[in-house]
This record gives sequence, C-alpha cells and structure tokens, in this order.
Amino acid sequence: MKLPFWLASLVRVTSIVGLIGASSQAAFSNDVKNLTVTGFCPNCDLRRASLGGVKLEGANLAGADMEGADLGGADLGGAYLERANLAGANLRGADLGGTSLGGAYLRQANLGGANLGGANLRQAKLWEANLTEANLTEANLTEANLGGANLAGANLAGANLVGANLGGANLRGANLGGANLRGANLGGATLPDGSVYP
Repeated sequence: MKLPFWLASLVRVTSIVGLIGASSQAAFSNDVKNLTVTGFCPNCDLRRASLGGVKLEGANLAGADMEGADLGGADLGGAYLERANLAGANLRGADLGGTSLGGAYLRQANLGGANLGGANLRQAKLWEANLTEANLTEANLTEANLGGANLAGANLAGANLVGANLGGANLRGANLGGANLRGANLGGATLPDGSVYP
C-alpha cells in the first residue's frame, strides 16, 4: 500500500530526527568514555552528565560544555577547565584545588563546600553561584564576576579579588583575612559582619 505523500514525508522526517538523536547520544557517550578513560576531553559535550564522585584529577576539559552536569564530590584537583561552561552545574563538595578555571562560565553553579584553594578563577563568571562554606584560600579571582553570589561562610583568606565584581554578593561570615580587594566592586554586598556596603 502506497502511503500518502504527507504521511511518507512525516515518516522520513521522523527517521532522520531519530538518527540525529541517536548520533548525538553516541557522541555524548563517547565524550564521557573518553573523559573517564583518558582524562583528556577539551571542547566535549558533557551537558547534564552524571559524574558525581569521579576521579578526574589533572583532566583537560578546556572549553567543555558541562552545563547542568552533576560533579558533586568529584576530584578535579589540578584540572584544566579554562573557558568551560559549568552553568547550573552541581559541584557541591568537589575538590577543585589548584584547578585552572580562567574565563569559565559558572553562573548559578552549586559550589557549596567545594575546595577551590589555590584555584585560578581569573575573569570567571560566577553570577549568582552558591559558594557557601567553600574554601577559596589563595584563589585568584582577579576580575571575576561574583555579582549576587552566595559566599556565606566561605574562606577567602589570601584570595586575590583585584577588580572583582562582588556587587550584591553575600559575604556574611566569610573570612577575608589577607584578601586583596583593590578595585573590587562591593556595591550592595552583605559584608562578613552582616552590614551592607553602600
């Protein structure tokens, strides 16, 4: 039986969409496998990947798209994540000590309790990120955008915040001992003592 033209066209389009979906899923699976086996996956597509608790110390993920990925409790110490997209990613309790995150996009990422000691976050975009109780000792946050970020109870001792935007950020209870805030924007930020910067 010959199908009407419109129905035959619909079947062809559905098949093509199915093939594209399968091909994109295969590419995603290959990227995840490549990352976990070699630790080398620059520009990979890892959106919404479930990588909680994985050991990726020293991995190269420069430019990777990890929007919405679950990396809670992951070991990314010393990893290279320059210009990576981690918007909305879960990095709660992750080890990012010494990690290079220069220019990374971390808007609304959950970094609560994460270790970012000595990390390079120069020009990172951390708008509205959750950094409560995070360890940012000696971190380089030069020109980072932390507008509206929650840094309550974070340890920023010795951190470099030169030229950083902390407008509207919550710093209540944060440790800023020895931090360099030269040229930083603190407009509307809640300071460690609970007062609001004018």
